[in-house]
Amino acid sequence: MRIALFQGEPQPLDVPGNLERLHQQAQLAAACGAELLVCPEMFLSGYNIGSEAVARLAEAEDGPSAMAVVEIAQSHRIAIAYGYPELAEDGQVFNSVQLIDAHGSSLCNYRKTHLFGGLDRAMFSPGPDHFPVVELNGWRLGLLICYDIEFPENARRLALAGAELILVPTANMVPFDFVAQVTVRARAYENQCYLVYANYCGSEGEIHYCGQSSIVGPDGSILAMAGRDSALLSADLDLQQVQQGRANTPYLHDLRPELYSTRGQ
Repeated sequence: MRIALFQGEPQPLDVPGNLERLHQQAQLAAACGAELLVCPEMFLSGYNIGSEAVARLAEAEDGPSAMAVVEIAQSHRIAIAYGYPELAEDGQVFNSVQLIDAHGSSLCNYRKTHLFGGLDRAMFSPGPDHFPVVELNGWRLGLLICYDIEFPENARRLALAGAELILVPTANMVPFDFVAQVTVRARAYENQCYLVYANYCGSEGEIHYCGQSSIVGPDGSILAMAGRDSALLSADLDLQQVQQGRANTPYLHDLRPELYSTRGQ
């Protein structure tokens, strides 16, 4: 499967503009043969926009913006993973990512579980214990968002549930370049899975994003990596590499989970 990711500067508070940008990037990604396009965290609204704006722009997972993404996916025959502020039925607002397939069906809606500092906590409720693994074009996919990937337990539970590819929309900022450069590769290697890390570049308010989005192989190799500027990356993924990696480096098989309990005796 060929996969693409878009790294760009945020366009805060401009949902129509971001939908148009998504349309353009989906067209470019499909033209290069990609079957899936991954965009950054909170792509539709911008990330550092404050609680009032998040509440105002939040939509249901099947709201007007989701329907617009469905049309884009169908038009270009490409699956899309995009971040957005989700308004739940009970009024809570979540930092979410939704995966729409090329036919316009929603395969998964994941809510960020590990909130980063006061910025996240001022805008969002933490997501529930729901880490779905879904199938797309013969691949088993899991989803995480930004800070989630910095907790090894999250990627591991997806791998143990069968995920061969983990998608991570993110809004990682300076000075946390280490995460983009090292942590992402380590998560892919220790779980013997592909990992796609789609970040912003440029600035948004006082935040300076570190870019360095990447597509990483199950052996930790970098298949494609952006710098500090806008970029549309793509790479070909080979399911056999996951199968061979897990056979040759059997971390998942050799786990002894009974030793890792954090509960008191």
